[in-house]
Amino acid sequence: MHVPKTLLVPVDFSDTSEVALDYAFGLAHSLGARLVVMHAYELPIYGFPDGALVASADVAARVMQGAQVGLEGITARYRDRDVRLDTVLRHGVPWEEATAVAEEVGADLIVIGTHGRRGVARALLGSVAEKILRTSTLPVLTVHLPKDAQDQRTYKAPASSSIPAAPVAK
Repeated sequence: MHVPKTLLVPVDFSDTSEVALDYAFGLAHSLGARLVVMHAYELPIYGFPDGALVASADVAARVMQGAQVGLEGITARYRDRDVRLDTVLRHGVPWEEATAVAEEVGADLIVIGTHGRRGVARALLGSVAEKILRTSTLPVLTVHLPKDAQDQRTYKAPASSSIPAAPVAK
């Protein structure tokens, strides 16, 4: 049996991501493995019949900074422990970036939280975990929220107080 030495954990700052990260940390600790936590973000693009509206450089910088703050926040409690922890921030389609990062860092296992959406919500929102499961050549471990926490799900966007405000036009 091959023992994983590098675990990749894609996160989206949700409760489910935190549960998956906690599980992966315990697994990495037990195996003496390296933990790579990554987040991928996409910039908003709105299509119209006559063109598209793309985020300005200022908006792009703020989105990237917010994602970095979120990544640092979700990994803060795991710092200064006896597991090597690295973070990766990417701009792009989350499941594609997770697959690329897994290859780049030499991951042996991907640990990802799954929201367990069904029906219309799944069809409309898609599933990063499902796309990774379907396309990855690596083993993928999916982690669900505990049953008692499923009714109390929240999405924790990066703290806006940590992101500098945009300059106000005069």
